[in-house]
Amino acid sequence: MPIDLKKSAIDLGIVTSNPDDMLGFYRDLLGFNHEGSLDMPGGATMHRLWCGDSLIKIVTYEKTPPAKAPTGGIAGATGYRYWTISVNNLEEITAQCEEAGRKVRVPVTEIRPGIRISIVEDPDGNWVEFLESN
Repeated sequence: MPIDLKKSAIDLGIVTSNPDDMLGFYRDLLGFNHEGSLDMPGGATMHRLWCGDSLIKIVTYEKTPPAKAPTGGIAGATGYRYWTISVNNLEEITAQCEEAGRKVRVPVTEIRPGIRISIVEDPDGNWVEFLESN
């Protein structure tokens, strides 16, 4: 039986030891709506941000977890390596990220007719792909 979706979007959790910079990127630079923050079991705090209908959860622990995901972008390791946000202002958001000091790993590029992307690195080195289609 296929999945029976309750919501047409996903929730994404990003664990960080750098909550101020991560909130600065997702909330302040990209403009995600900050619903609020809440304490979680195990000494964690979750900052809840909305990107359209998707909930992005920035989670930080009082004691930083011992392992760190490898950097290197899409080809740097296996597992979750990037996520995509569909936008209408690709050039503008890419330029704003670059002006704010974020690394643009893939400049605005047409990957096939009518589909352009860019990829930007967040403060923890996670890759965020922006996609614009005609």
